[in-house]
Amino acid sequence: MFAAAFAALPLLSGCDMQIGDGSKATLTYTEDARDAYEEAMRAYRSKSWEDARALLSEVRKLFPYSRYATLAELRLADLNFEQEKYADAVSSYREFIQNHRMDKDVEYARYRIAKSLYRDIDETFLLPPAEERDQATAQEAYREIEAVLRDNPRSRYSDDLRKMRNAVQGRLVRHELYVARFYLRQDRYPAVIARIDHAVKTYPGSELEPEALVLKAETLLKMDQEDKARALFQKVIDEYGGPFAVTARKFLGDLDARDGKQSPKAEQGS
Repeated sequence: MFAAAFAALPLLSGCDMQIGDGSKATLTYTEDARDAYEEAMRAYRSKSWEDARALLSEVRKLFPYSRYATLAELRLADLNFEQEKYADAVSSYREFIQNHRMDKDVEYARYRIAKSLYRDIDETFLLPPAEERDQATAQEAYREIEAVLRDNPRSRYSDDLRKMRNAVQGRLVRHELYVARFYLRQDRYPAVIARIDHAVKTYPGSELEPEALVLKAETLLKMDQEDKARALFQKVIDEYGGPFAVTARKFLGDLDARDGKQSPKAEQGS
């Protein structure tokens, strides 16, 4: 269907070059590349994926020295993304970056790598709950998102990247707390503390941080480290607020009632 259109393109360039007009040949080459790319994009926008893939591949083959070949390479990666072939998309975007390190679209390609990894985190209901699954893809997505934000803090994609980071961060911390509670049921208190400390250090600023600190304080109480537990409960009250501050205040109240005293700090937080 589209082969005939492409077959004519090299012939046009060839005729111009025989005339000897180099500037005209270059202009025609660029115009032909643009026309071929636009035809491919019409198929892309209409979601005719197989036609778009073939046409974009032809642009790369027939016009390798034009800007449109570079754009076609990037659109082929986008095509994988649109078809939800996220692993292929990641590979294609990384190949684009490798081939065009100084290209202005490298930032976009890195953003799309992060988004592909984010989309590839499996949330199907047919699998166990998210916190029970292997987190390798989520961890890779988190690292990629963090790297893009670190290298491009003012990126035009930063809002979406931060939303993705917060979602992935929450998932990863939830997993750490799931494992910590598993250890707690087995009375493996040092393992609980280690898991929580790892979560707080690795994923700072998580919305689940106050929950993690309350769980750590509860574990410290079981380890007869009441002073450290009290300090953590008070930290949650002073710095976080919310439902876990209420829980922390109740713990301090129970401890004070047991000891027959009222904590001034707990009283101020009420």
